Amino acid sequence: MFKLLRQSLLMLLVMTVITGVLYPLAATGLSRLAFRHQADGSLVEKDGKPIGSELIGQSFDDPRYFWGRPSATSPNPYNGGASAGSNLGPNNPALVDAVKQRIAALRAADPGNTAPLPVDLVTASASGLDPDISPAAAQYQAARVARLRKLDPKQVMALVRRHTQGRQLGVLGEPRVNVLQLNLALDALREH
Repeated sequence: MFKLLRQSLLMLLVMTVITGVLYPLAATGLSRLAFRHQADGSLVEKDGKPIGSELIGQSFDDPRYFWGRPSATSPNPYNGGASAGSNLGPNNPALVDAVKQRIAALRAADPGNTAPLPVDLVTASASGLDPDISPAAAQYQAARVARLRKLDPKQVMALVRRHTQGRQLGVLGEPRVNVLQLNLALDALREH
């Protein structure tokens, strides 16, 4: 019996070292060698300082910027430690109220815009951390951004088109626009 117990504990120790120490170290090391940018968090830098990640949404509420998809990580938007969907069903009054508030905020920021609102501007994603919006959501906001920044709307739309990424491998997902990258490019227009 003691032999079996000793073998079991030895196996537990060996497997703990292999799966809990060696494998994570090897996977981390290989990922840093092969995909350094991604392994380091896909950080976006400005003037040599990290200002965000390509993979986690940022909170933009100034109407001169493009707004991202609403975050479900309340009370702090885009809190990676609280990543989770709201799990509210379409008939839940809390979801209906949140969507109504988001619609009101979008309409108040751009009262002349009567276009239909893209759904990704009023609903949070499953993770609540989406860094991307649909091209339709970016196009919806382009006139507001152009007007408030005193830019030619065609110039802003061209910027949206340049920052629209296609489907991954041509078939996976939907076309998307990274909000942080788009807003940085927007700021760069003023700097030149």
